[in-house]
Amino acid sequence: MTDNGTVVPLFKDPATPEEPTPAPAPAPLAIFPEQREPSRPVRVFVRTRRTVTGAVKHEKTRTVARVTVRHGAYLLGGTRIAARRTWDGRTGARYQRLLRAAEAAGNYEAAGEWEERLHRFRAERHKRRMDLLKAPQDMARSAAYGTATGIGALIAVGVALAIATKDPADVFTPLMALVELVRLLVVIVQMVWGPLVAVGPWLALVGLWALGRHQAAAPQWSLPATSRTSDAGAPITPSIVVTALRDLGIAPLRKAIKEMGDAGAAMLGPIRIAGCGVEVDVTLPSGVSTSEVQARRKKLAENLSRHEHEVFITIPEAARTVRLWVADSGALDEPIGPSPLALDETMTADYAKGRAPWGQDLRGDAATLSLYQRHLLITGLSNQGKTAALRALALWLALDRRVEFRIADLKGVGDWAMFDGIASVLIQGPTDDHVIDATEMIEGLVEEMERRLQAPPGTKFDPLIGIVDEAQVAFMCPAVGDDKRPYGGSKATSRYFMAARKIHNQGRAVDVLLYEGTQDPTDQNLPKLVREGAHTRISLALGTESQARMALGDKAVDGGAAPHLLRQGLDKGTVVIASDGIKIPAGQASITVRTHYIDTDTAHAIADRARALRDGITTLTTTPDDGEERDALADILTVLGDNPRVLTADVLKRLTTLSPATYGAWTPGDLKRVLEDAGAEPYKSDGRMVVGRERVARALTNRDTDSSASA
Repeated sequence: MTDNGTVVPLFKDPATPEEPTPAPAPAPLAIFPEQREPSRPVRVFVRTRRTVTGAVKHEKTRTVARVTVRHGAYLLGGTRIAARRTWDGRTGARYQRLLRAAEAAGNYEAAGEWEERLHRFRAERHKRRMDLLKAPQDMARSAAYGTATGIGALIAVGVALAIATKDPADVFTPLMALVELVRLLVVIVQMVWGPLVAVGPWLALVGLWALGRHQAAAPQWSLPATSRTSDAGAPITPSIVVTALRDLGIAPLRKAIKEMGDAGAAMLGPIRIAGCGVEVDVTLPSGVSTSEVQARRKKLAENLSRHEHEVFITIPEAARTVRLWVADSGALDEPIGPSPLALDETMTADYAKGRAPWGQDLRGDAATLSLYQRHLLITGLSNQGKTAALRALALWLALDRRVEFRIADLKGVGDWAMFDGIASVLIQGPTDDHVIDATEMIEGLVEEMERRLQAPPGTKFDPLIGIVDEAQVAFMCPAVGDDKRPYGGSKATSRYFMAARKIHNQGRAVDVLLYEGTQDPTDQNLPKLVREGAHTRISLALGTESQARMALGDKAVDGGAAPHLLRQGLDKGTVVIASDGIKIPAGQASITVRTHYIDTDTAHAIADRARALRDGITTLTTTPDDGEERDALADILTVLGDNPRVLTADVLKRLTTLSPATYGAWTPGDLKRVLEDAGAEPYKSDGRMVVGRERVARALTNRDTDSSASA
């Protein structure tokens, strides 16, 4: 029997039927490990860790840590400064330091002066030390003479006093007064010495702390927020340059600088002011290549407290030498001012002897470019200022009335519309038909070139400039002519490619030149033979080094040209150019130029001056007007293309290109009126007025439906 009164049989009765034992419930399938409550020590550890972490990260804790570190650093820094000042005062270290700095800066006159001062200091120090050797005997002699003279003087005074008082004892009164004074001084010293010994060290520590605080001898992060300073934009000094090179992470360079007796100053040439920055040549020690330094441009810039785009590394003629140009902080983000073409309304051009005022180099000097008998290629990423840079050169050339232009703008948004009345041919549009017209224009240049080549020797010809903007559209065109020859491509059967090659081969001899602008170069949209046929090769910002080599060539890139390091969107209009038509510093293969920006309105004003110099030119276009009435709404839908929305200003440009006679005089008000009448009024997107393709298409469909219903 159990405690609860249940009888448990000890033996099984055979007659008693066995009751089935209920099966135990199946254990649940364990998908995850059993979650057990952590033990008490673990819970205590977790709570303690969280508490400590929270306390460490608390702002009050950080403030206390900053205060502690700051005042401790003040004391250590003050001690270091005082020790250094003492050392400089007792040795020639100060003169040697200034001597090395003068030599590193190339100021040998100042170096000679510091060397003379060092020699004079050492001579005077030697004299002082020799005087100290004789000082004990001189002091003993002086003390004996002084004591005898003093006692004699006191006794004389005492004799005079005794005669006056008629008391012989007064002879020693002055002498005893002196003895009493000495005793009193000893007593005073005994009273003050104890407190002075106790307080003196603390006063010294306070003085060192005050010196460190005055010199801000503490880490920047520990200083109060109002006292923190940044070394960004600090002047470039020899020590800063050497330190920046030492910390590049190049082991042989770091080791060589440590082993140099002048701490690396011998590597540096003079630091010269160069425009909005400074320039210095660095002769690398043996075992360090110039490519290793070039590959660490970003780290070098940061070591110099500059942004990457503010440091340029080029390779001069001297062996194992790199030339560093370091801009003043923020100087390259400032505009360079308007073009002389916009400022001087009397300016004219001379194709043969003149130079186009194009911009400024990094030194801040005017960058002028000769275009005489030089084919030109300019490339870069989209929206970096390629068309504006190329157009600025053409506008300058337009001021020479002898120059004839034939222009194909394969973008077709009106960027070259101001050359109507200046160019003899003006093609504007991105379609295959426009590429066909552009190809025939280039082939016309070839025919003129061949005619000139067959002229009698010595015949003079006026310059003929062919300009193809967005040339990649031509190279990538899939159209095929009736003769089964493709217009695009880079094979011998390509009409555009072969025409461009022929002009590159022989055109410059008779002043028939080809200027091409292209985007995002590849072997497909800018064949090798075409890009290498240009005498002047220009690149804006690019994406990769391989593209930079396509644009400028291997020699320029190996010499330090780096358009792929320009900042996309921020360095608009900044170009890297390789050409003998521009002044390039000796030993360099390229130069970086910040071009003047000429906006569209200013470009039209300059073009008006160019037209005034000419006798009146009828420009052939690819969209002649036959006088028939045009469907404005259908034309608007055509120029919108596949874009869901287009700026109203761009729509007007495209309409003008489509039919100058019909839409050339249109204003934004005319465009708005037509769209509102059709129920497709313009609207604002991101703060700018745009025309929506869906609205125009719906309005055109509704109009046609209404017309059909009325019929």
